[in-house]
Amino acid sequence: MNHDILTLIQENMPTFSKGQKKIANFILEAYDKAAFMTASRLGKRVGVSESTVVRFAAELGYDGYPDMQRSLQKMIRNRLTSVQRIEVANDRLEDHDLLSTVLQSDMEKIRLTLEEVDREGFDRAVDAIVSARKIYIIGVRSSAAIASFLSFYLNLIFEDVCLVTANTASDIFESLLRVGEGDVVVGISFPRYSSRTVQAMRFARSRGATTVAITDSEASPLAANSTYTLKARSDMASFVDSLVAPLSMVNALLVAVSRRKNDDLARTFRTLEEIWDEYGVYEKVQE
Repeated sequence: MNHDILTLIQENMPTFSKGQKKIANFILEAYDKAAFMTASRLGKRVGVSESTVVRFAAELGYDGYPDMQRSLQKMIRNRLTSVQRIEVANDRLEDHDLLSTVLQSDMEKIRLTLEEVDREGFDRAVDAIVSARKIYIIGVRSSAAIASFLSFYLNLIFEDVCLVTANTASDIFESLLRVGEGDVVVGISFPRYSSRTVQAMRFARSRGATTVAITDSEASPLAANSTYTLKARSDMASFVDSLVAPLSMVNALLVAVSRRKNDDLARTFRTLEEIWDEYGVYEKVQE
């Protein structure tokens, strides 16, 4: 659906029943909380039945309540402040087993990512990385950890890998000064999307580089500037970003690339093992 759900609700308000108006008013006033409520819980919150909530979603033209909920979540995810995230998370978790809830949510994100992955796009992204003249990787704030992880392993496989730092806006463009055709730029960002990462991808694309976005959806601003988009579901656990599925996507990318470079990689690691052993990089565990 193309309409903003809040606008859609306001436009249809005169046609709603008394119960539906209760739902509508609650969503308009507390959309950040409503987006993560089940139909049953939303109904209890406003004093109507679960079936009334389901009919409300259908009245707006959605294919059921989950479809309306996804639309609401998609609209708000990049709008929530850290304070709102904490409030929403507290409301979602309530008295539930926190450990089980968070881990099960992460498992669900991996499952959905596997179901929705564009396998052809994934394979083409691997091809681009393997044949790249130079590989640039950018991810800031919470995505910096994933970018660093990807950079660490790609540096073991390829000779020319650059982890782009973005302490200031100028850092990005200085790091990407010579980017161009034949290069690959991997940008990683999830809600709330980093403007610096978006700018870097836009700049790289304008210079003719192949851009690979690791992000949560086609609606992400990174996707608009990417040659290939690798979608991985993310979520928010309080003010913390849950990036388990994105890390799994990066793991799969690394394994796929390493298989393509298998012979070179074997020689590299034979050399590295000798160096690690000589300089005592790793502790030798006595059995």
